[in-house]
Amino acid sequence: MNDAVSPSRYQLAEIGALLAEPARAAMLLALIDGTARPAGELARAAGVGAATASAHLKRLLEGGLLAVHEQGRHRYYRLADDDVAGMIETLAAPRGRPVLPDPTGGDRPLRTARTCYRHLAGRLGVGLCDALLQQGYVLAASEGMRLQEHGAQALVQAGLDAARVETLLPLAGRGCLDWTERRLHLGGPLGVSLTDALLDAGWLRRRATSRALQPSDDGLRRLIALGVPWESGS
Repeated sequence: MNDAVSPSRYQLAEIGALLAEPARAAMLLALIDGTARPAGELARAAGVGAATASAHLKRLLEGGLLAVHEQGRHRYYRLADDDVAGMIETLAAPRGRPVLPDPTGGDRPLRTARTCYRHLAGRLGVGLCDALLQQGYVLAASEGMRLQEHGAQALVQAGLDAARVETLLPLAGRGCLDWTERRLHLGGPLGVSLTDALLDAGWLRRRATSRALQPSDDGLRRLIALGVPWESGS
């Protein structure tokens, strides 16, 4: 998907055709958390047999939406890159009226914080992106979103490891449209590496059976100190 040449109408039509098949769409959505999965697991996610899944995966690979990692006799499929993940998440966003919060709380963890490919999304991800931009810790430029020196200092003062934060400075990020909040969260290499740093520091924790993320009490206090808006019960 990282092509300097603008796609032609035929390329756009091909992408549309790839996404129009529900089984292929299900496979792509199963990989939106950034994992690499075997064909059998993707076949079950799509509700199709092995031969049909193999044909769908071949088309997605040829279309540039998937990449494959071979380990011995095993093949593991993943989304081709962060651009593909952002496109899928954006296209999966509900159209028309905004989705109201589920009063039963059935999907509240996903709306609160989750991974979009491998970066932080949901209410917490949007809030972090807003805070970083509003305080000038991250600046949006033609080459992407960049962490500034004083932004790095703020992250260190909030409790992230200084050496780890230093590795974020050369990285570019981008705005990724959040499918539940309909606003931008921080994606791209900067978004991925910052999310990894938050996880390694214990500010966020992964859930075993979901791409939802759980902010720790300590992590939440530190994020709020950085200017991330948060209401009790969010």
